[in-house]
Amino acid sequence: MSQPAASPLLPTIAFIGGGNMASAIIGGLIHQGHPASQIEVVEPWAEAREALRKNYGIEAQAEAGPALQRAQIVVWAVKPQTFRDAAAQAKAHTQGALHLSVAAGIRSDSIAHWLGTERIVRTMPNTPALVGKGMSALYARPAVSAPERQSIEAIMATTGEFLWVDSEPQLDAVTALSGSGPAYVFYFLEAMTRAGTGMGLTEQQAHQLAVGTFVGASELARRSDDPPSVLRQRVTSKGGTTYAALQSMEAAGVAASFEAAMRAAQHRAHELGDEFGA
Repeated sequence: MSQPAASPLLPTIAFIGGGNMASAIIGGLIHQGHPASQIEVVEPWAEAREALRKNYGIEAQAEAGPALQRAQIVVWAVKPQTFRDAAAQAKAHTQGALHLSVAAGIRSDSIAHWLGTERIVRTMPNTPALVGKGMSALYARPAVSAPERQSIEAIMATTGEFLWVDSEPQLDAVTALSGSGPAYVFYFLEAMTRAGTGMGLTEQQAHQLAVGTFVGASELARRSDDPPSVLRQRVTSKGGTTYAALQSMEAAGVAASFEAAMRAAQHRAHELGDEFGA
């Protein structure tokens, strides 16, 4: 595919890791006019490198090398357990860069120690970034300047919405809420589809109804000034069908179990920092 020519006004961005989340950000950048010639990728898996070449015209490298030295921003899209080794390989080539980590759990203290820099931003995106509907939270270490924050915002805006948090431990809660959140939605969609087919609908009908309901309810919640509790009450007439369903869920402890599940995700995010950090 043809790409815009390199621009001195746009930063060169390097990605360490070229999997799904990196591809989502790269796709968003290119869609917004960022030239592929100003994107470097290090990705050890041949299949992922081929996908980047085919989809975006990017010739990814199998390992870190001098090509990374031209990057003003480095995005760390690696698994938590591989971050330390990847940092050791890339450190010599990324000393002058601003760093953005999308790795779950790995704290900025560890990243700063591994890379020898304080210019680090952490973010917790989620998989709807693949379709430009992601929800991300960002945390910046004090050494990150206001213009550098804006540069990171420009990158994350290509994936969807974002917000800043003031305390790094809040990212563990973000991981539990929005980072892992799409899986909760898919879990409920699976259950609703199974229930629909069990009540006589085809699987396709049940799936379409379930997905459409989530999309519509989410958009209603987005546009409304009322909290979800009020929106729920408006759908629930005492003695009606919705009331019967919600009473069944309350009796089964669904809300309490759901909150406990999110606490488990938050705890695991904290554990990842302890397990794979410096």
